[in-house]
Amino acid sequence: MSTLITGAAGFIGMQVAAALLRRGEAVVGIDNFTPYYSVELKRARVARLDAGFGGLFTFIDGDFGDAAALADALAGQRIDRIVHLGAQPGVRYSLENPAAYVHSNIAGHVNILELARHRAVSHLVYASSSSVYGMRADTPFRVADRADTPISLYAATKRADELLSETYAHLFRIPLTGLRFFTVYGPWGRPDMAVWKFTEAVLQGRPIDVYNHGDMRRDFTFVDDIVNGVVLALDHPPADDHREKPGGFTTPHRLYNIGNNRSERLTDMIAVIEQACGRKAELNLLPMQAGDVYQTAADIDDIQRDLGFAPTTPISVGIPAFVDWYRTDWLSRKA
Repeated sequence: MSTLITGAAGFIGMQVAAALLRRGEAVVGIDNFTPYYSVELKRARVARLDAGFGGLFTFIDGDFGDAAALADALAGQRIDRIVHLGAQPGVRYSLENPAAYVHSNIAGHVNILELARHRAVSHLVYASSSSVYGMRADTPFRVADRADTPISLYAATKRADELLSETYAHLFRIPLTGLRFFTVYGPWGRPDMAVWKFTEAVLQGRPIDVYNHGDMRRDFTFVDDIVNGVVLALDHPPADDHREKPGGFTTPHRLYNIGNNRSERLTDMIAVIEQACGRKAELNLLPMQAGDVYQTAADIDDIQRDLGFAPTTPISVGIPAFVDWYRTDWLSRKA
């Protein structure tokens, strides 16, 4: 079994690759090291996979948003399944560089759908986002809820990916699973995410920017739980049985929320970081940023029922694990 993972140099991609490789499966990873955040960190993730898994792991430096380059890069590579995690992330950056989101998240997603179609893969799992729910006041967010009022370009591209996927499932009967991730954090995470930024600032004695004056809630999900959910989904493709699936589709396509199933106050998350770092945070309280949402909370009943997904890591465990990795691993690399 050989699985293509896009975004293999990314936070979740690297750890999903490692989980499959530990099972003895072959993984072909592709990424193009865009400088949205530290390229050094991305290369360190790939180096970790290269060092740990030898001949089972093949890495390709390429841009899946370029159809011709993707075809050339994968010529001769066996691909049985795809985990499509590569994307241009970030709500706020989409205000500055919308073209990057159209290239990676729209054109790139279509390229991967075309690859799945022509290679006749057994299953394509792709990353969506909790941001598709927009500025909802009612929680938890359910997959059956409407998701047609995005408030950022990033969210709009992710919802477009879901609709494009449904079209391909309808036309070509490709088994597809879309996963709406909820605020993933943990070791090897992203420097643009709150847990990393706040930890770094607290340890350096710098103030942290806290939006909406701290009155925000997030369903923080530890990366090990996310990886478990991705692999569960990959191993259980949807049936082409014309029965309605989560997301409302009768094609071999379904959508799941994948979160921690509890919404934490931002101030509580900061308190756990302070305790793990052994230092108080200096807060720079700011108004809500354009494109941001007040709260996220995942209803995970569908994925629990269908796949047995059960997150096990509260922030009281996950954040200290991240802080320990940041201090003992990442800072030592930077020294």
